[in-house]
Amino acid sequence: MFFVLSKVFGFVTAPSNALALVGLLGVVLAAFGARGAGLALMATSILGLVVFGLSPAANLLLLPLEERFPRTRIDAAPDGIIVLGGSFDTVVAGARREIALTEAAERLTEIATLARRWPEARIVFSGGSGQIIYDGATEADLAARVFESFGVPAERMIFEGRSRNTVENARFTRELVTPAPNERWLLVTSAYHMPRAVGCFRKVGFDVEAWPVDFRTRGPEDAARPFSSVSAGLRRTDVAVREWVGLVTYWLLGYVVEPLPRPAKGDR
Repeated sequence: MFFVLSKVFGFVTAPSNALALVGLLGVVLAAFGARGAGLALMATSILGLVVFGLSPAANLLLLPLEERFPRTRIDAAPDGIIVLGGSFDTVVAGARREIALTEAAERLTEIATLARRWPEARIVFSGGSGQIIYDGATEADLAARVFESFGVPAERMIFEGRSRNTVENARFTRELVTPAPNERWLLVTSAYHMPRAVGCFRKVGFDVEAWPVDFRTRGPEDAARPFSSVSAGLRRTDVAVREWVGLVTYWLLGYVVEPLPRPAKGDR
């Protein structure tokens, strides 16, 4: 039930969708006689689309997330590397029978580099299908094909294909790996998603070290950088708001222990 509700809530709270719905409501009100209220809502919708589409607002929302967890310092080879799903378009891949990647594909390409750097480390891919309407391939099945093309030996790989969200990523991965207290595991995911991901793993008792990838901003200098198109700004705003809403929701539900997890004092 939580999975379905989270998808519906995510759709409604995405700024691009919310602003479009506000404008549509304004059209309906104006058509049925409430002209003043309708025009006000339509103006609000247009203004919001312009502000969130062209201003640096999206970067301002995303920067605190991306800057939260720097990459861990590596002084010894890790025992394992965990990479979270989100790099595949499972609907298109299922229909086309081809590998279809999203803009988070760096999560995968980074594994090719890390697998060569630390040839003894185990590699875990965690990701099923996050769709509630369309059937498609699971991300774990697609990842197996990609890692095989990278030349990663099958005996190094563990694929977890049941998870549908970050909470399940953490739970199911811990069940598969059962990490020993002295083991060192890296977590690879998009930089903006790292706080929520680390928080979920900590909650299930799995200490991981951050290895963020897929940065969407250059750094603090982007706090004043506007966007060249409304669609680009809205897309990034949707990503940032979805992550903040996810963090707060997970905190309220007890899936993470704090609304914005931070690096532990002992992190290397």
